[in-house]
Amino acid sequence: MSFLKEFKEFAMRGNVMDMAVGVIIGGAFGKIVSSLVDDIIMPIVGMMTGGIDFSKLSAMVGEAEVKYGMFIQNVIDFLIIAICIFGMIKVMNILSKKKQEEPAAPAEPSNEEKLLGEIRDLLKNK
Repeated sequence: MSFLKEFKEFAMRGNVMDMAVGVIIGGAFGKIVSSLVDDIIMPIVGMMTGGIDFSKLSAMVGEAEVKYGMFIQNVIDFLIIAICIFGMIKVMNILSKKKQEEPAAPAEPSNEEKLLGEIRDLLKNK
C-alpha cells in the first residue's frame, strides 16, 4: 500500500476528523479566552489593585527581564480553558451514561424463529 493511500485511509477515519475539528475549535477558543483575560479580566483586576497593568509586571534578575505579569495572565488563560474542558467532559459523561442506561429494545424474532417456537409448543402439547 502506498504512503498516500495509507495516509488517506488514516485521515478519513472518524476519530481523526473529530480530533482535527476539536483542534481547530480549540485554537479559536484559546484566542477567545486570551482576549477575555487580556482585554476584560486583567484590566478589571488591575483597576481593583490600584491600576496595575499585569502585562507589564517584570523583574530584573541580573541582565535578564522576568515577565511574571504575562505568566500570571497565561495561568489565568489556562485555568479558564481547563474549567471549560472539565465542564464539557462532565456533560459528555452524563450524556453517555444516559445512553448506556437506556435498555435496547429486544429484537423481534424472525419468521423462522416464530415457526420453530410454534412447532416446539405443538410438540409440548402432544
